[in-house]
Formats: sequence, structure tokens, C-alpha cells
Amino acid sequence: MEKNWYVVHTYSGYENKVKTNLEKRVESMGMSDKIFRIVVPEEEEQEIKNGKKKVVKKKVFPGYVLVEIIMTDDSWYVVRNTPGVTGFVGSTGSGSKPIPLQPDEVDVILKRMGLDKMPTEIDFSLKDTVRVIEGPFTNFTGTIEEIDMDKQKVKVHVNMFGRETPVELEFTQIQSV
Repeated sequence: MEKNWYVVHTYSGYENKVKTNLEKRVESMGMSDKIFRIVVPEEEEQEIKNGKKKVVKKKVFPGYVLVEIIMTDDSWYVVRNTPGVTGFVGSTGSGSKPIPLQPDEVDVILKRMGLDKMPTEIDFSLKDTVRVIEGPFTNFTGTIEEIDMDKQKVKVHVNMFGRETPVELEFTQIQSV
């Protein structure tokens, strides 16, 4: 069986709560081999309030969450019965399996969110020493303190002016030393 992306309908305003609840359920029910990424489609917008520019995240599809699943009776049940979920989009009846999104539809949404660059493997791990190869910190070396696979970023502590300074970088901006 292959994994596909499905659209889950939620109560409006509950998208992030559903994502959190579903992630907890996946862990507690041992479903990480069938339920993978859970995404609330958002994009950043500039807003001006009281004369100040502010970047805010706006939901692209309010009331919907994307879930990458290998669809089985068990995985369907776990998602369907998560608090805040009202159902899958594209299912015809109460017991029928929903229709997955087409790969090109998923690509458009993930690109819009900046999540399209998903390398499957990285050649570094926590506490590794890396060199920054791109951006304002080019040629600095540092130690990896955090790796965020979802955002494709690492937190590296670089030695700057005699102090350890945490810097957030994309995977493509570093290389192993």
C-alpha cells in the first residue's frame, strides 16, 4: 500500500488543535508507520496594525488539515475519530474510504507553504560540526543543536565574537566538516 495525502475537515478554528490531537493519537496508538505528516496549510502575510508592519500566518484553507496516510481501516479510524475532525473530504458515505489528493495538487499546496523541498536523507546529525556555505554566516562553523525535519531547518551554535550564538539555517545552507 502506498501513502497518499487526504484532506480532513475540522471545526473552523480547530485546525492546529486537530493537528496536535492527531499527532498525540498517532504516537499513543502506534500509527507512525501509517500516518505521517500532518499539515495545516498556512502562508505568511504582511499586516499593518497601528502603523507597524507585522508578519502573520493566515490559514490557506480554514477548516481543513492535510494528512499523509497509508489508508487502512485502522488509520482511517484514528483520523476520523480525532476530536475536532468532522470527516474526510471526498468520501461518499459514513463507511467509505475517501479519495486522495492528486500529487500535483499536493505539490502546489506544499510549494505555497515552502514545504516542497523535502530531502529524504540528510548527512548530518545532532552535535555534528558543520560549516555554513550560504547566507550571512558563510564560512562560520558550528555545532548542530536541533534538527527540524518538517521545516527543513537546523539550529546551529556558531562561535561569534567569542560567544556561542544560535543560528537557524536551512539544510541547504550547511555541510558537514
